[in-house]
Amino acid sequence: MKTLIKWLTAAAVLGSVALLAPSAQATESAYCGITWGSLPKNGGALSPAPLTNVRGGRHDCYDRLVMDIRGAENGFQVRYVSQVYDQGGTVIPLRGGAFLEIVLLDPAYDDTGASTYDPANPQELVNVSGWRTFRQVAWGGSYEGYTTIGLGARARLPFRVFSLAGPGSSSRIVLDVAHRW
Repeated sequence: MKTLIKWLTAAAVLGSVALLAPSAQATESAYCGITWGSLPKNGGALSPAPLTNVRGGRHDCYDRLVMDIRGAENGFQVRYVSQVYDQGGTVIPLRGGAFLEIVLLDPAYDDTGASTYDPANPQELVNVSGWRTFRQVAWGGSYEGYTTIGLGARARLPFRVFSLAGPGSSSRIVLDVAHRW
């Protein structure tokens, strides 16, 4: 009987320790140290500084979209949506399992109304064929100071958005979408 009590006591102690110890997954660090999340992000304010280019890049931990602006820092609103609509209210067809609506608080035209960004192919602003996360980047137009870009991603993944000054008097709005959680 004493042996059975010792075994039961030992089992209870080991069970308690196992419950208190953090699991291996809980102590595992975030993928590439990324802690961005997938909730909407916005910043800045409406600006007359126009969009001049959209380009992309691939990195070890994320895919990147860069929007070049002629002028000082400006605003953005980026969020996951079920569908991205262009400035006229029409759905932008996008490839991918999740869709990011990118609204720049900058026009794609100058003070005279002349276009400052006129993509050769509005359905493929950046060739993202073979990229890990991005599936398509499409044009949604620009109206009354707001510019829309649709981004089709492989899945709803963490993302971050920030602006950078330069080069010169220009600035950039940068969107990074992680390859995984």
